[in-house]
Amino acid sequence: MRLKSMDYTGWGRALRAKGEMTRPERRAHLERIAAETGAPALGNRRSYGDACLVNGRAAIDMSRLDRVLSFDAEAGIITIEGGLSLGTLTEIVAPLGWLPPVMPGTGYATAGGAMAMDVHGKNHHGAGSFGQHVRHATLVAPSGVREITPDGTERLFKATAGGLGQTGVIADLTLQLTRAKGDIVTVTERRIANWDDHLAALDQSEATYSVGWIDATATGTHLGRGILEEAETAAGLVPKPARAKGVPADAPAFLLSAPVVRSFNALYWRRVPASGRTVVKPIRDFFFPLDKIRDWNRLYGKRGFHQFQCVVPPGSVDALRTMLEWVARAGLASPLAVLKRMGPGRAGYMSFPMEGYTLAVDMPNTKSAERLIAALETETLDAGGRIYLAKDSLATAAAVHTMYPERASWAEEVDAVDPEGRLATDLVRRLRLRETL
Repeated sequence: MRLKSMDYTGWGRALRAKGEMTRPERRAHLERIAAETGAPALGNRRSYGDACLVNGRAAIDMSRLDRVLSFDAEAGIITIEGGLSLGTLTEIVAPLGWLPPVMPGTGYATAGGAMAMDVHGKNHHGAGSFGQHVRHATLVAPSGVREITPDGTERLFKATAGGLGQTGVIADLTLQLTRAKGDIVTVTERRIANWDDHLAALDQSEATYSVGWIDATATGTHLGRGILEEAETAAGLVPKPARAKGVPADAPAFLLSAPVVRSFNALYWRRVPASGRTVVKPIRDFFFPLDKIRDWNRLYGKRGFHQFQCVVPPGSVDALRTMLEWVARAGLASPLAVLKRMGPGRAGYMSFPMEGYTLAVDMPNTKSAERLIAALETETLDAGGRIYLAKDSLATAAAVHTMYPERASWAEEVDAVDPEGRLATDLVRRLRLRETL
C-alpha cells in the first residue's frame, strides 16, 4: 500500500487538511486498504467545507475506481463504481436515452459522494434525492464488506444515504436511471421582478427541472429578483458544448467587491429579454454550468469562500426572506446565489432535503461573512429548517444536532459498523455528530 502525504482542501478552500492519501485501482486493493487502515473515502472533493477533509490521518482517493460494472440499457439500471463522476456517467448514458435521476450543480461529484451526501438537483420537487434511486450498494468498512438495499437492510441503508461516508466506503452502487427524450435540453428563461414573484413562479412551475438565480445584492422592491430557468430534455441536433475555460491564478479581492458584484448582477439579470426566451443547450451546459470554468473557486482568492445553504419549510418563507435581506444589506454575496423549490424526498437519517425552499449563497472568506453566516444559522434553526452539510464549514454542533432529529439513529448504525471512529472526517469531528451533546 503506497501512501502519499499531501495538503488539500475542500472546494471552498477556506479549510485545509494534511494527511496521507492512497489511491486504489482495484476492488481487492480497496478492501485491503480498508481492513488495514479503516480510512474514509474521498471523491473529487467537491464538498465545500470539511466534509471531504481528514486532517492528520489517512484517506482513500476513489478517483481510479470509476468503472461501469454492468448496464441494462433497456431497463436503465446501471451498476457503477463509487469513484465514477456523474458528468462521465451522463456522457455515457445520455446518448442512449437515459440520465442520472438526480444531478447536483457539478458533474465532478462522484456517484459515491452523491449517495454519501444524498444530493438533490433541479428536479427535487418531482424526483426526490439521489439515494432514493439507489437499488443496491456495496460498503467496504473496517468491519468487513456489506451489501445493502433500501428494503433488506433499511436502517443501514438510511445511515449510508446522506450519511457522510461514515458507514464505510461506497465501493459500488446500482442506480435506476431516468428516461431522457434526447441529449439536449430546452430551457425557458424568465426575468423575475421580486421575492414574492420568485416564490410564486417556482410554485406554479410544472417543468421537470426548475431553478431560480437570485440577485442577492438587490434590495427594497427589487429584493429577490432574478431569473427562473425551466427545462425539459429534448431530441435534436446537439449544440457544441462550450469549451471549458480555466482560472489560472487566485483572483484579486476587488474582483468580487460589492460594487463589482452589484454591477455584474444587474447586467446578468438583463441578459434575458423582458419577454423571456427559450434556448437549446447541451445537457452538461444546463446541469453543470460552472464546470465550464475550471477551478472557478480561485476567483475568491487565496482565502477561499464559504457557502451557506439552508432549507426551510413552506410556512417559514418569511424567515428566508429575512435572511436574503441580511445578505443583500451586508454586501458580501457573490454572483452565485440560487433558490429552488424542494419536495419532501430524502433517503437517509442525515439527508438534507425537506419540503420547502432552499437558498444557497456564496461569500468570500472574511470575518464579516462568518458573523453573517452565524446569524443565518440561528434564523434557519428558529424557522425549523436545516443547513446542508455538503456545503458547510462554519456551523455549530448544537444547532446541527437540533436540525437533524434522526441523528441518534444514524449514530447508532455508524457506531455498529465503525466502533473505533476510524471513518470520522473533520466535519463529523467538528460537529460532534457521533456524540450525544
